[in-house]
Amino acid sequence: MPRRGQPGHSHRLVAERLSSGSAMATAVNDYLAAIAAKGFSPYTVAYRSRSLAQLVAWLAERGVTHPAEVTKPVLERYQRGLFHYRKANGAPLSFRTQASYLVPVKALFRFLAQTNRILFNPASEIELPRIERRLPRVILNLAEVEAALAAPDIHDPLGLRDRAIMEVLYSTGMRRSELCRLRLHDVDVDRGTVMIELGKGRRDRMVPIGSRALAWFDRYLVEVRPGLVVPPDEGIVFLTLEGNDLTPDHLTAKVGAYVRAATAKAGSCHTFRHSMATLMLEGGADIRHIQEMLGHVQLSTTQIYTHVSIDALKAVHTRCHPGATGARHRAARVDPPHTATPHTAEPDTAPADTVGDDDDPAGELQAAFDAEAVEEAGEITDQPREPGGCHEL
Repeated sequence: MPRRGQPGHSHRLVAERLSSGSAMATAVNDYLAAIAAKGFSPYTVAYRSRSLAQLVAWLAERGVTHPAEVTKPVLERYQRGLFHYRKANGAPLSFRTQASYLVPVKALFRFLAQTNRILFNPASEIELPRIERRLPRVILNLAEVEAALAAPDIHDPLGLRDRAIMEVLYSTGMRRSELCRLRLHDVDVDRGTVMIELGKGRRDRMVPIGSRALAWFDRYLVEVRPGLVVPPDEGIVFLTLEGNDLTPDHLTAKVGAYVRAATAKAGSCHTFRHSMATLMLEGGADIRHIQEMLGHVQLSTTQIYTHVSIDALKAVHTRCHPGATGARHRAARVDPPHTATPHTAEPDTAPADTVGDDDDPAGELQAAFDAEAVEEAGEITDQPREPGGCHEL
């Protein structure tokens, strides 16, 4: 439904009602309305609508149009289809993406059973795939961050906008969806803070923003935004050329192009979030302060983001590992003096600077490496990591 700018305001992700008219489609629409009434975020409702629309289409192709006709073997077949599905480039769906399709399915049938629309829940015993705990693939060092920030042409209005966007992402560590929803009144220039309203998990948080980012932000507001605004002005900070607010996918494409051009790395909006957390940790920030800035509920999530900061471990490795430097190896190759008196072996004594690890600066980080993070099914993100659906299942 076009509004504000032209050719149409399509940047806000909204849930669309299924229009097939089947009992299965009606059940999905009722479920989406129920979770929206419970306060689920519009993004969660929208992504679940997409996932469940995929399920309804898959069931319809097999003649299943009523929730009561869905059995556990049917859902297991659907799960196997997700596992064997291949994208256009031949790659499979990640386990995280498979889970993002299955979590709404389990929630849907739990809702139908609780509201007595079906006699039993066929999805109750469906086990979700184990989610891999992956380290960030791309982390930029300080020089690479500066190169990426300098990539936009600031003499072009949209280039100046993009520079301001990346400066805000890097300074605050906010998520791309949070930046897309950022409004003018959320930024307090005098205090140097940004209020992120209803972030992930519908939690507000206040984060600091640096003076350099504020300078670029102010320049964008003065020089660029007035030419992009299309009445009525809803106060969204960053706008497209047509005056619409940005979508997360559009934002990732823009930012990723700048990162690739400047560093030859496959970056995204989250690259600045990862890099900010890692560089702050290396600069001496407490991990719990980073947790607060990133808006993580569990400290283990922050540790996953910051495991790539291994400067302390590298220092210990260089100091303690016999293969890290050739000095000890050279000492070991010196022939012992020839003597007729048998040498009495003495207990090995390590150099003082390598004995004990009570003052190991990497102790906390090593403990983070050893900690096992458990992710509950309900905490899985509703955004598939790979774009596109599985319509060919």
